[in-house]
Amino acid sequence: MALEKLQRWWLDKWDRIAAGPGTSVWLKGAGVLLGLYLLGALLVGIYWSWEPGHFNVREVASRQASTSAVPGAHTTAALVTIVETLLDKPGGYLRNDRLPPGVWLDNVPRWEFGVLVQARDLSSALRKSFSRSQSQSTEDKDLIEAEPLLHFDNNSWLLPPTEREYRKALTHLRSYQARLTDTNQPQAEFHPRADNLHDWLGDVSTRLGSLSQRLSASVGKNALAGTLLEGESMSANSRQAEIQTPWMQIDNVFYEARGTAWALVHILRAVEIDFSNTLDKKEALVSLQQIIRELESTQGTIWSPFILNGTEFGLVANHSLVMASYISRANAAIIDLRALLSQG
Repeated sequence: MALEKLQRWWLDKWDRIAAGPGTSVWLKGAGVLLGLYLLGALLVGIYWSWEPGHFNVREVASRQASTSAVPGAHTTAALVTIVETLLDKPGGYLRNDRLPPGVWLDNVPRWEFGVLVQARDLSSALRKSFSRSQSQSTEDKDLIEAEPLLHFDNNSWLLPPTEREYRKALTHLRSYQARLTDTNQPQAEFHPRADNLHDWLGDVSTRLGSLSQRLSASVGKNALAGTLLEGESMSANSRQAEIQTPWMQIDNVFYEARGTAWALVHILRAVEIDFSNTLDKKEALVSLQQIIRELESTQGTIWSPFILNGTEFGLVANHSLVMASYISRANAAIIDLRALLSQG
Protein backbone atom coordinates (compact mmCIF):
# COMPACT_ATOMS: atom_id res chain seq x y z
CA MET A 1 0.00 0.00 0.00
CA ALA A 2 2.84 2.41 0.81
CA LEU A 3 4.35 1.72 -2.61
CA GLU A 4 1.04 2.41 -4.37
CA LYS A 5 0.64 5.73 -2.54
CA LEU A 6 4.20 6.70 -3.49
CA GLN A 7 3.53 5.86 -7.12
CA ARG A 8 0.29 7.87 -7.22
CA TRP A 9 2.04 10.83 -5.57
CA TRP A 10 4.83 10.78 -8.11
CA LEU A 11 2.52 10.51 -11.13
CA ASP A 12 0.46 13.44 -9.86
CA LYS A 13 3.63 15.45 -9.22
CA TRP A 14 4.97 14.61 -12.66
CA ASP A 15 1.76 15.72 -14.40
CA ARG A 16 2.16 19.13 -12.80
CA ILE A 17 5.82 19.38 -13.79
CA ALA A 18 5.18 18.23 -17.35
CA ALA A 19 2.40 20.82 -17.75
CA GLY A 20 4.80 23.62 -16.89
CA PRO A 21 6.66 25.71 -19.51
CA GLY A 22 10.07 24.67 -20.77
CA THR A 23 10.05 21.15 -19.47
CA SER A 24 13.03 19.41 -21.02
CA VAL A 25 12.86 16.09 -22.84
CA TRP A 26 15.39 14.45 -20.56
CA LEU A 27 13.37 15.36 -17.49
CA LYS A 28 10.27 13.83 -19.03
CA GLY A 29 12.25 10.70 -19.86
CA ALA A 30 13.60 10.48 -16.32
CA GLY A 31 10.08 10.75 -14.95
CA VAL A 32 8.82 7.98 -17.24
CA LEU A 33 11.72 5.71 -16.24
CA LEU A 34 11.11 6.38 -12.55
CA GLY A 35 7.42 5.62 -12.95
CA LEU A 36 8.21 2.36 -14.75
CA TYR A 37 10.69 1.47 -12.02
CA LEU A 38 8.12 2.03 -9.28
CA LEU A 39 5.57 -0.06 -11.16
CA GLY A 40 8.12 -2.83 -11.66
CA ALA A 41 9.13 -2.69 -7.99
CA LEU A 42 5.46 -2.99 -7.01
CA LEU A 43 4.99 -6.13 -9.12
CA VAL A 44 8.25 -7.69 -7.93
CA GLY A 45 7.35 -6.87 -4.32
CA ILE A 46 4.01 -8.66 -4.70
CA TYR A 47 5.77 -11.73 -6.11
CA TRP A 48 8.38 -11.73 -3.35
CA SER A 49 5.62 -11.49 -0.73
CA TRP A 50 4.29 -14.97 -1.51
CA GLU A 51 5.14 -17.41 1.25
CA PRO A 52 6.96 -20.61 0.19
CA GLY A 53 4.90 -23.76 -0.09
CA HIS A 54 5.33 -26.99 1.85
CA PHE A 55 7.75 -29.77 0.95
CA ASN A 56 7.59 -33.52 1.50
CA VAL A 57 10.09 -34.53 4.18
CA ARG A 58 10.38 -38.12 2.97
CA GLU A 59 11.10 -37.03 -0.59
CA VAL A 60 13.80 -34.50 0.30
CA ALA A 61 15.46 -37.00 2.65
CA SER A 62 15.60 -39.69 -0.03
CA ARG A 63 16.90 -37.14 -2.55
CA GLN A 64 19.57 -35.56 -0.34
CA ALA A 65 20.94 -38.61 1.47
CA SER A 66 22.46 -41.85 0.21
CA THR A 67 19.98 -43.61 2.51
CA SER A 68 17.05 -42.31 4.50
CA ALA A 69 16.73 -45.45 6.61
CA VAL A 70 19.07 -44.29 9.37
CA PRO A 71 17.69 -42.32 12.34
CA GLY A 72 18.19 -38.60 11.90
CA ALA A 73 18.14 -38.60 8.10
CA HIS A 74 14.73 -36.93 7.92
CA THR A 75 15.33 -34.43 10.73
CA THR A 76 18.60 -33.34 9.15
CA ALA A 77 17.01 -33.14 5.70
CA ALA A 78 14.20 -30.99 7.08
CA LEU A 79 16.68 -28.56 8.66
CA VAL A 80 18.77 -28.35 5.49
CA THR A 81 15.71 -27.72 3.32
CA ILE A 82 14.34 -25.09 5.70
CA VAL A 83 17.59 -23.11 5.55
CA GLU A 84 17.74 -23.56 1.77
CA THR A 85 14.20 -22.18 1.50
CA LEU A 86 15.18 -19.10 3.50
CA LEU A 87 18.00 -18.36 1.08
CA ASP A 88 16.59 -19.49 -2.27
CA LYS A 89 12.88 -18.60 -2.22
CA PRO A 90 11.63 -15.80 -4.53
CA GLY A 91 13.63 -12.69 -3.68
CA GLY A 92 16.09 -14.70 -1.61
CA TYR A 93 16.72 -13.68 1.99
CA LEU A 94 14.92 -10.34 2.44
CA ARG A 95 15.41 -9.49 6.11
CA ASN A 96 18.69 -7.63 5.53
CA ASP A 97 17.70 -5.88 2.27
CA ARG A 98 18.58 -2.19 2.02
CA LEU A 99 17.22 -1.49 -1.48
CA PRO A 100 13.72 -1.49 -3.02
CA PRO A 101 11.54 -3.42 -3.18
CA GLY A 102 12.90 -5.59 -0.34
CA VAL A 103 13.39 -2.67 2.02
CA TRP A 104 9.67 -1.84 1.71
CA LEU A 105 8.50 -5.33 2.64
CA ASP A 106 8.00 -6.40 6.24
CA ASN A 107 5.68 -9.44 6.31
CA VAL A 108 8.01 -11.95 4.63
CA PRO A 109 11.06 -10.77 6.62
CA ARG A 110 9.10 -11.44 9.82
CA TRP A 111 8.09 -14.84 8.41
CA GLU A 112 11.79 -15.48 7.77
CA PHE A 113 12.62 -14.62 11.37
CA GLY A 114 10.09 -17.12 12.72
CA VAL A 115 11.58 -19.84 10.48
CA LEU A 116 15.12 -18.86 11.44
CA VAL A 117 14.47 -19.14 15.17
CA GLN A 118 13.29 -22.74 14.73
CA ALA A 119 16.30 -23.57 12.55
CA ARG A 120 18.59 -22.15 15.22
CA ASP A 121 16.91 -24.10 18.02
CA LEU A 122 17.09 -27.36 16.08
CA SER A 123 20.76 -26.83 15.19
CA SER A 124 21.48 -26.28 18.90
CA ALA A 125 19.59 -29.45 19.81
CA LEU A 126 21.51 -31.41 17.18
CA ARG A 127 24.81 -30.19 18.54
CA LYS A 128 24.23 -30.60 22.27
CA SER A 129 22.01 -33.69 22.47
CA PHE A 130 20.75 -35.46 19.32
CA SER A 131 24.26 -36.15 17.98
CA ARG A 132 25.76 -37.22 21.32
CA SER A 133 25.27 -40.50 23.16
CA GLN A 134 25.90 -38.96 26.60
CA SER A 135 26.94 -35.74 28.28
CA GLN A 136 30.65 -36.62 28.11
CA SER A 137 30.60 -37.42 24.37
CA THR A 138 32.53 -35.32 21.87
CA GLU A 139 30.49 -32.83 19.86
CA ASP A 140 30.20 -33.36 16.12
CA LYS A 141 32.81 -31.34 14.22
CA ASP A 142 30.38 -29.98 11.61
CA LEU A 143 27.63 -29.11 14.07
CA ILE A 144 30.17 -27.17 16.14
CA GLU A 145 30.61 -24.90 13.11
CA ALA A 146 27.02 -24.84 11.84
CA GLU A 147 25.29 -23.70 15.04
CA PRO A 148 27.14 -20.36 15.57
CA LEU A 149 26.92 -19.60 11.85
CA LEU A 150 23.11 -19.88 11.99
CA HIS A 151 23.15 -17.59 15.03
CA PHE A 152 24.97 -14.90 13.05
CA ASP A 153 23.30 -11.46 12.93
CA ASN A 154 20.13 -11.94 10.83
CA ASN A 155 20.16 -8.31 9.66
CA SER A 156 23.74 -7.89 8.39
CA TRP A 157 23.84 -6.39 4.91
CA LEU A 158 27.59 -6.22 4.31
CA LEU A 159 30.93 -7.34 5.77
CA PRO A 160 29.83 -10.09 5.83
CA PRO A 161 26.27 -10.43 4.50
CA THR A 162 23.97 -12.72 6.45
CA GLU A 163 23.42 -14.99 3.46
CA ARG A 164 27.11 -15.86 3.23
CA GLU A 165 27.25 -17.06 6.83
CA TYR A 166 24.07 -19.09 6.49
CA ARG A 167 25.39 -20.77 3.35
CA LYS A 168 28.51 -21.73 5.27
CA ALA A 169 26.23 -23.28 7.89
CA LEU A 170 24.47 -25.19 5.11
CA THR A 171 27.80 -26.60 3.96
CA HIS A 172 28.49 -28.00 7.43
CA LEU A 173 24.96 -29.34 7.82
CA ARG A 174 25.24 -31.16 4.51
CA SER A 175 28.59 -32.59 5.58
CA TYR A 176 27.03 -33.91 8.81
CA GLN A 177 24.13 -35.29 6.78
CA ALA A 178 26.48 -37.07 4.36
CA ARG A 179 28.50 -38.63 7.17
CA LEU A 180 25.37 -39.67 9.06
CA THR A 181 23.81 -41.41 6.06
CA ASP A 182 26.98 -42.97 4.63
CA THR A 183 25.95 -46.54 3.83
CA ASN A 184 29.52 -47.85 3.93
CA GLN A 185 30.88 -46.32 7.12
CA PRO A 186 28.73 -43.77 8.98
CA GLN A 187 30.92 -41.21 10.74
CA ALA A 188 28.23 -39.20 12.52
CA GLU A 189 25.64 -40.05 15.16
CA PHE A 190 21.99 -39.32 15.86
CA HIS A 191 20.31 -40.66 19.00
CA PRO A 192 16.48 -40.60 18.88
CA ARG A 193 16.01 -40.94 22.64
CA ALA A 194 13.00 -39.77 24.60
CA ASP A 195 15.05 -37.42 26.81
CA ASN A 196 16.58 -35.68 23.80
CA LEU A 197 13.18 -35.12 22.22
CA HIS A 198 11.75 -34.00 25.58
CA ASP A 199 14.43 -31.29 25.97
CA TRP A 200 14.04 -29.91 22.45
CA LEU A 201 10.25 -29.81 22.78
CA GLY A 202 10.75 -27.72 25.92
CA ASP A 203 12.41 -25.03 23.79
CA VAL A 204 9.59 -25.27 21.24
CA SER A 205 6.98 -24.88 23.98
CA THR A 206 8.71 -21.76 25.30
CA ARG A 207 8.70 -20.18 21.84
CA LEU A 208 5.05 -20.98 21.20
CA GLY A 209 4.00 -19.74 24.63
CA SER A 210 5.63 -16.38 23.98
CA LEU A 211 4.07 -16.11 20.52
CA SER A 212 0.65 -16.92 21.93
CA GLN A 213 0.96 -14.08 24.45
CA ARG A 214 2.09 -11.61 21.80
CA LEU A 215 -0.69 -12.61 19.42
CA SER A 216 -3.32 -12.30 22.14
CA ALA A 217 -2.06 -8.81 22.93
CA SER A 218 -3.45 -7.61 19.59
CA VAL A 219 -6.39 -6.51 21.73
CA GLY A 220 -5.76 -4.73 24.99
CA LYS A 221 -5.80 -6.86 28.12
CA ASN A 222 -4.70 -6.77 31.73
CA ALA A 223 -1.57 -8.75 32.62
CA LEU A 224 -0.26 -9.72 36.02
CA ALA A 225 3.34 -9.29 37.09
CA GLY A 226 5.57 -11.87 35.44
CA THR A 227 3.50 -12.09 32.23
CA LEU A 228 4.39 -8.74 30.68
CA LEU A 229 5.85 -8.62 27.22
CA GLU A 230 9.28 -7.20 26.52
CA GLY A 231 9.48 -3.45 26.99
CA GLU A 232 6.32 -3.20 29.10
CA SER A 233 6.18 -2.01 32.68
CA MET A 234 3.70 -1.43 35.46
CA SER A 235 3.40 1.08 38.25
CA ALA A 236 5.03 0.41 41.60
CA ASN A 237 1.63 0.32 43.34
CA SER A 238 0.00 -2.15 40.96
CA ARG A 239 0.56 -5.77 40.08
CA GLN A 240 -1.21 -5.58 36.75
CA ALA A 241 -0.97 -3.44 33.64
CA GLU A 242 -2.75 -2.92 30.36
CA ILE A 243 -0.78 -4.37 27.46
CA GLN A 244 -1.44 -4.16 23.75
CA THR A 245 0.66 -4.85 20.67
CA PRO A 246 1.32 -1.59 18.79
CA TRP A 247 -0.92 -1.27 15.75
CA MET A 248 2.02 -1.24 13.32
CA GLN A 249 3.45 -4.46 14.84
CA ILE A 250 0.34 -6.66 14.68
CA ASP A 251 1.03 -8.04 11.21
CA ASN A 252 4.71 -8.56 12.09
CA VAL A 253 3.86 -10.81 15.05
CA PHE A 254 1.29 -12.64 12.95
CA TYR A 255 3.75 -13.47 10.16
CA GLU A 256 6.47 -14.43 12.63
CA ALA A 257 4.02 -16.95 14.08
CA ARG A 258 3.20 -18.27 10.59
CA GLY A 259 6.90 -18.73 9.85
CA THR A 260 7.44 -20.50 13.15
CA ALA A 261 4.54 -22.86 12.51
CA TRP A 262 5.66 -23.51 8.91
CA ALA A 263 9.10 -24.62 10.07
CA LEU A 264 7.73 -26.71 12.95
CA VAL A 265 5.30 -28.60 10.71
CA HIS A 266 8.22 -29.91 8.64
CA ILE A 267 10.50 -30.58 11.60
CA LEU A 268 7.79 -32.49 13.49
CA ARG A 269 6.95 -34.55 10.42
CA ALA A 270 10.63 -35.53 10.33
CA VAL A 271 10.58 -36.26 14.06
CA GLU A 272 7.55 -38.49 13.54
CA ILE A 273 9.69 -40.67 11.26
CA ASP A 274 13.06 -40.58 13.02
CA PHE A 275 11.62 -41.04 16.53
CA SER A 276 8.91 -43.53 15.50
CA ASN A 277 10.18 -46.32 17.77
CA THR A 278 10.47 -44.00 20.76
CA LEU A 279 7.02 -42.53 20.17
CA ASP A 280 5.49 -45.99 19.83
CA LYS A 281 7.03 -47.17 23.09
CA LYS A 282 5.71 -44.09 24.90
CA GLU A 283 2.32 -44.32 23.14
CA ALA A 284 2.88 -40.71 22.11
CA LEU A 285 2.51 -40.88 18.34
CA VAL A 286 -1.09 -39.61 18.34
CA SER A 287 -0.09 -36.66 20.51
CA LEU A 288 2.60 -35.67 18.03
CA GLN A 289 0.20 -35.98 15.11
CA GLN A 290 -2.28 -33.72 16.91
CA ILE A 291 0.41 -31.06 17.30
CA ILE A 292 1.16 -31.22 13.58
CA ARG A 293 -2.54 -30.91 12.77
CA GLU A 294 -2.93 -27.79 14.92
CA LEU A 295 0.13 -26.16 13.36
CA GLU A 296 -1.04 -27.02 9.84
CA SER A 297 -4.21 -25.07 10.57
CA THR A 298 -2.12 -21.90 10.90
CA GLN A 299 -1.05 -22.19 7.26
CA GLY A 300 -4.47 -21.60 5.71
CA THR A 301 -4.84 -19.08 2.89
CA ILE A 302 -5.25 -15.47 4.03
CA TRP A 303 -8.09 -14.07 1.95
CA SER A 304 -7.94 -10.58 3.41
CA PRO A 305 -5.41 -8.10 1.94
CA PHE A 306 -4.70 -6.95 5.50
CA ILE A 307 -4.21 -8.61 8.88
CA LEU A 308 -7.38 -7.46 10.62
CA ASN A 309 -7.49 -6.49 14.27
CA GLY A 310 -11.11 -6.50 15.34
CA THR A 311 -12.20 -6.93 18.93
CA GLU A 312 -12.83 -10.41 20.35
CA PHE A 313 -16.56 -10.45 19.53
CA GLY A 314 -16.79 -7.53 17.10
CA LEU A 315 -17.97 -7.29 13.51
CA VAL A 316 -14.44 -7.43 12.06
CA ALA A 317 -12.24 -10.53 12.33
CA ASN A 318 -9.11 -10.64 14.45
CA HIS A 319 -6.56 -12.79 12.62
CA SER A 320 -4.10 -12.66 15.50
CA LEU A 321 -6.57 -14.22 17.94
CA VAL A 322 -7.32 -17.02 15.48
CA MET A 323 -3.61 -17.69 15.12
CA ALA A 324 -3.16 -17.54 18.91
CA SER A 325 -5.86 -20.19 19.32
CA TYR A 326 -4.05 -22.68 17.08
CA ILE A 327 -0.65 -21.87 18.61
CA SER A 328 -1.99 -22.29 22.16
CA ARG A 329 -3.61 -25.63 21.34
CA ALA A 330 -0.40 -26.88 19.76
CA ASN A 331 1.55 -25.75 22.81
CA ALA A 332 -0.88 -27.52 25.16
CA ALA A 333 -0.42 -30.71 23.13
CA ILE A 334 3.36 -30.34 23.36
CA ILE A 335 3.12 -30.09 27.14
CA ASP A 336 1.11 -33.34 27.18
CA LEU A 337 3.61 -34.99 24.84
CA ARG A 338 6.54 -34.02 27.06
CA ALA A 339 4.73 -35.55 30.03
CA LEU A 340 4.40 -38.83 28.13
CA LEU A 341 8.07 -38.76 27.14
CA SER A 342 9.22 -38.17 30.71
CA GLN A 343 7.38 -41.24 32.03
CA GLY A 344 9.42 -44.40 32.55
